[in-house]
Amino acid sequence: MKALVALILLVQLPIHKAAPAAPPAPLGCDDPESEAAAEVAVSYINGHSHHGYKFALNRIENIRTVPQGPNNDIIFLELDLLETKCHILDPTPLANCTIRSLAEHAVEGDCDVKLQKLAGKFSVLASKCHSHADSSEDVQQLCPDCPLLESLNNTEVLATFSAALQFHSAQSLKQFSCFYQHAPAHIVSVEFAVGATNCSAAAAQDNVAACQLLPDDQSDYGFCKATRVIQPSQDPSVDCQLYGHQPGVTYFQPGQGTSAGLVPSVVQGFTNHNLRLSHNNPVASESSSSEFPSSALSAKSVAKRAVAEVAQHDKVPRPVGFVPPPPPCPGKIRYFDI
Repeated sequence: MKALVALILLVQLPIHKAAPAAPPAPLGCDDPESEAAAEVAVSYINGHSHHGYKFALNRIENIRTVPQGPNNDIIFLELDLLETKCHILDPTPLANCTIRSLAEHAVEGDCDVKLQKLAGKFSVLASKCHSHADSSEDVQQLCPDCPLLESLNNTEVLATFSAALQFHSAQSLKQFSCFYQHAPAHIVSVEFAVGATNCSAAAAQDNVAACQLLPDDQSDYGFCKATRVIQPSQDPSVDCQLYGHQPGVTYFQPGQGTSAGLVPSVVQGFTNHNLRLSHNNPVASESSSSEFPSSALSAKSVAKRAVAEVAQHDKVPRPVGFVPPPPPCPGKIRYFDI
């Protein structure tokens, strides 16, 4: 009799099934975790760039997370960056670098970055970037008298650069790359990175073309700005800031192996805002390809979908004063939109 009662009780016990875990809510572009990932990505991009200027985050365009397992996610970011006035070799912290304004012919960088978040820590697996400057027409509408970017092969730009280099060769420096602006009233301004050569000051004055750059582990670096009045012709005004030796820094030299005097061959086809490069992490467990899968969402598709969802929600009766939540992406603009 006791066995029968026990059997009945067992049969009447309720059966509980574990409810499936709810998928995590998608990250918004302005969420703290998204901003933390973007900060790591921007630091990586600047740390692996070998020419030009540091970039700062302007906007998170899109973010997508792909779970890989417990405490392991792959994150795809689309970032909108803006060029600062700090050269890539400048040790000034990014937070203290000034954004190049619209009136100063702003340059925008668009980057796709693949990261891994493992045990709460972000690491970049791959990145791919390209950049473009604001149009001259936009700059002139905003500031008709502001300087504009010119081609590196512009005759006056090359002449100003050569004059500035000769003028400053007493410090035994050699150019690497340029940023250049052509201002009104026959004034040309150039900006260029420099590094120490094996020449003395006197030897550089006599034959700068014979000077060779010191090895990376011995070279000092710096950044110069020069301005020259064309009419009436005047000597250039040159202002240089030297950063000293930076251990572990390898700076890309356009035309590496050429002498300091071969300015046209060094600068041919090289632009100040060229961010068309890819970064890959060779030790990453994921594929090192900088190309993103076709399933990655674009910022435009996310924005269109968000607008469609809001429109669909607006068809449902809402309480008076109801404000629909903003779309999760794109995020806020920190500076300005080009």
